[in-house]
Amino acid sequence: MPPNNQIPTQAPITPTAGGPNVIGSGNPNAQPAPKPKNPNSTQNSLLLSEVRDNMVIMADGSFRAVVACKSINFDLMSSREREGVEYSYQNFLNALNHPVQILIRSQRVDIGPYIDKLVQIRRNQDNMLLNVLMDDYINFVDILSQEANIMDKSFFIAIPYYPQGDVSNIVEQGKGFFGKIFSKPNSITKIDTVTYEKAKTEIKNRVDGVMAGLFQMGIQSLQLNTKELGELYYNFYNPDTAVREPLGDFDDVTATYVKKGDGDSLNLTGAAL
Repeated sequence: MPPNNQIPTQAPITPTAGGPNVIGSGNPNAQPAPKPKNPNSTQNSLLLSEVRDNMVIMADGSFRAVVACKSINFDLMSSREREGVEYSYQNFLNALNHPVQILIRSQRVDIGPYIDKLVQIRRNQDNMLLNVLMDDYINFVDILSQEANIMDKSFFIAIPYYPQGDVSNIVEQGKGFFGKIFSKPNSITKIDTVTYEKAKTEIKNRVDGVMAGLFQMGIQSLQLNTKELGELYYNFYNPDTAVREPLGDFDDVTATYVKKGDGDSLNLTGAAL
């Protein structure tokens, strides 16, 4: 932990050691001038700073928690059941004393592993009639995957917390879960331990209140942990790559710190989840 109980919410920038190089000064210990910062780097484009303790810490010092929700089939309900869900939803919205963001995501599903599993079952099947039926079904699924995009929908609720107050950030609510993509880079924000612990408590209370309201509507929900939040961001920013190359397990990563080599871009240290 940094000195003075300060928790950095963005990877600190390490400038080139030494002061400016004075030409013609004759000082043998003079160091070259630090290279200019790159405002177009990915670090500055993403307002995400860090993911820890089941929370997303933004570069402006605010916090986010995400709750994943299961859908319910509203069309198959009776008129009385529909009225109950609508009434519970009204109570859920009226009980909120903080902003939330409802996020619906459509993602293409890779059914390749499903086909491979069917092929393996087909090889272990001795019944000839079942083998013929499975061959037809495997061919049908294979053709369907090539001619149509099989999509899956996911539902999330993003819950923010601003240490300086939600009312003062009412205009900034347009940032939502990911923030403004083409925003100006923010300065490094530091959060003291007291503010951080208060944010954890407030986020937990807000998440519990949202999940309780969803339960009244018959919707099952679960708060995303640190690993799941990382996967969510990875899938959003890499929709095509995520289908072919899922994000690996964080437990397999042995490097605690990530350092960037010398170059024209920034030299970042301490960038870890």
